[in-house]
Amino acid sequence: MQSVTSRVEVRDVGTGLWIWRAEHHRWKPGDDWQPIVTSTYVESGGERLVIDPLVPKTGAAELWKRLDDRPPTMAAVIIPDHVRDIDEFVRRYRVRAFGPRLFWPDDLPKNKLEMIESDMVLPGGFVALYEGRGRLETPLWLPEQRVIVFGDGLTERGGDLRIWGSPWHERRALPAMRELLKLPFEKVIISHADREPVHNRVAFERALELPPWEG
Repeated sequence: MQSVTSRVEVRDVGTGLWIWRAEHHRWKPGDDWQPIVTSTYVESGGERLVIDPLVPKTGAAELWKRLDDRPPTMAAVIIPDHVRDIDEFVRRYRVRAFGPRLFWPDDLPKNKLEMIESDMVLPGGFVALYEGRGRLETPLWLPEQRVIVFGDGLTERGGDLRIWGSPWHERRALPAMRELLKLPFEKVIISHADREPVHNRVAFERALELPPWEG
């Protein structure tokens, strides 16, 4: 299990693509996900998008400076569980905001978000995908960077990339994940990881052969 820390990690992943990792302020012992979560920033087609953005409670000066230098124009929530701090980004940067068609009653954004559905192409050329687990998640394909960003579809436990389990794993999730192999992606970025949030295509292919993570 990760140790909880107030430090915010900011890391470049590729051209116009970086992540930040910080403690989730709603995490509590016993949750089936780790206290440190990942948010993503990407530039493409004249747009600057933040994905599942979290505002760290402390140690965020470097993050805000970097964001203020190239302010986001868009923000997206790619799974209902990841509302996080989308409203803060709408307020601070007046971004165009996107999200799933439904949210959980106890975790609603205050701002109205434009709906994301599978196969939709967002401004900037980002493509919403289908991941088959029935959780309303739409991973985002970043063609320019050759990267897929996941919400909860994948997780890393003990160094292994795994598909997060669902009752529809064999019938829906595995076929949907295998379909993603048709895309020429080189890396995936995940929100929840014990050690590493950025994984290569080989790790994704191996995840298709491993048992799902059941939490």
